[in-house]
Amino acid sequence: MKFTQLEGEHVFELVAQAAGGYVPTTTEEDPELGPRVVPAELRAFLARLRMLEGVPFANLAADADLLPPESIRFFHLDRAWTDALVQGALSVGTVNSADRAQLDAVHGHVRDEVDEEERRVRMPGSEEVQQGAAGPVTGFLLRSRAVSGWPGLHVRAYREELGGPDDASIPESDPRRLKLLRLERLAPAVMLALFDGIPAVVHLEEPRQGIQFGVRLRPRPGGGPNDQIAEVVARDATTSDAVEPERRVPVPFRPGAPGVLDIHRLNRALMETPGTNMDDAVDAAEFALQMLRFPYRQVFGDPSQGQPPPIDAVFSPTVSLQALHVTFSEVIG
Repeated sequence: MKFTQLEGEHVFELVAQAAGGYVPTTTEEDPELGPRVVPAELRAFLARLRMLEGVPFANLAADADLLPPESIRFFHLDRAWTDALVQGALSVGTVNSADRAQLDAVHGHVRDEVDEEERRVRMPGSEEVQQGAAGPVTGFLLRSRAVSGWPGLHVRAYREELGGPDDASIPESDPRRLKLLRLERLAPAVMLALFDGIPAVVHLEEPRQGIQFGVRLRPRPGGGPNDQIAEVVARDATTSDAVEPERRVPVPFRPGAPGVLDIHRLNRALMETPGTNMDDAVDAAEFALQMLRFPYRQVFGDPSQGQPPPIDAVFSPTVSLQALHVTFSEVIG
């Protein structure tokens, strides 16, 4: 066997010729997307990687103080960072310079097909596959007892505030609503959500699967952070509508039994509240009507804003580098 020593420039010239002559071939015929270069399983893996699946949580929140208890942090996902993540995964199969050159040659096809696959990672039932060029990806990290208390928490994002109670019925394929690319509990009390676009309004809502009973809590004036007052919004027993003007009835608890409602005293207080139309013969249905609590919804964003703001106006630093320099200089010096 005869070996020929090649000059460095000549080697790179041969590699460039090999990459230039490489023609991407179709590996399959997708029934919805047509001919594809990247196999379906590989497309799905790379799309999930784009959605940060398998990425260590330390790369999402470098320190616990960045996500304290009962907090939410909105962010913008840098596509240059996720593209580098995909390239790193694909580079595992490259051995020499020619392999890497051919990977660079097919990278455009890989990027476009993975862009399409992103919207197929999480497919709501009976909805059409959304297609088109991939846009900005935003999301949030939520650390709250609400995540562990309500595992079926609803998350919805909109390009505008619709202002109606039935906006949850609008499908994700509606142009007014943003597609939810990923929604997952990373820990019992930590949730990650990714949206296909920049939302103007985000809704977090308790599950609507069933009827629940409960009370409303509000901070006690002058009290501590855990000192709260329990109340019930009085309703008209004949119409089920809230009494106008709104009347809140304090909820009494049994002496020596924190958290246990005194049903007899609460029932008497509701009967004595004007507008409830509850007489002395109160049955279980009337009392249940008063204790009924509809799913709570937390809204983030400006409901009066019809169009999403520019990306630099939403995701911008709140502390200048000059202020950080002064702070660190004081600490060190």
